[in-house]
Amino acid sequence: MRLSGKVALVTGAGSGIGRASAILFAQEGASVVAADIDEEPGEETVAAIRGDGGEAVFVKVDVSSSGEVQDMVRSCMDRHAALDVLFNCAAVSLTEVDRPVADLDEEVWNTTIAINLTGTFLCCKYAVPVMVERRMGSIINVISRACYVGNDLHAYSASKSGVLSLTKNIAVSYAAHNVRANAISPGGIDTPMSLQVRNTPETAATYLRGLPLKRLAEPVEVSRLALYLASDESPHVTGAIIPIDAGACAV
Repeated sequence: MRLSGKVALVTGAGSGIGRASAILFAQEGASVVAADIDEEPGEETVAAIRGDGGEAVFVKVDVSSSGEVQDMVRSCMDRHAALDVLFNCAAVSLTEVDRPVADLDEEVWNTTIAINLTGTFLCCKYAVPVMVERRMGSIINVISRACYVGNDLHAYSASKSGVLSLTKNIAVSYAAHNVRANAISPGGIDTPMSLQVRNTPETAATYLRGLPLKRLAEPVEVSRLALYLASDESPHVTGAIIPIDAGACAV
């Protein structure tokens, strides 16, 4: 198994890419810490893993809270004495109220930045020292095609662009400690958050017409890429931004 003996911490594990990844990581031998702000879906992920014979525990966390993130990492270390993989999937897209900058409410901006960018920063801040001490670790962040293409979701796009820059900087700063950092850039994924943007048949059809592969990806397709980055199969991959967007970045 590709993650045998590894400990993987996955935020946003209650749904979408986070849930699919937590399940896949466990199937590949990892001991999974499934973290989410919502207890019921997070526990459902853990139950699915355990029902399949895997090892997992749920931790409730608000990634925008420094104290809660510290407690999450501490809980992981208390239980496993290791942290090999950090997959930062927790995110929010306030599609209905995210606006161009002149019309963007400050509360929407602050909430989006707090969860998407500050949340990723905090998880990395408290996981990296553990990885540095053990001289190994893989950090995987999630950005978006919105980092590269102008749109009307200004808070979301800015937050994910910040994660892109943070990922590259972590990769450079901690390479000497054998700590890697990479980012996955999904396009259209069949998840509740992604589908908020394409919430009518018309917007969905328009989006699909622009994709060379003409379909949305399933969350597990992103998880398989994350598995590669989490595993020992990618020891020379760091600072990479890898799209998985049905070819949208090529047109």
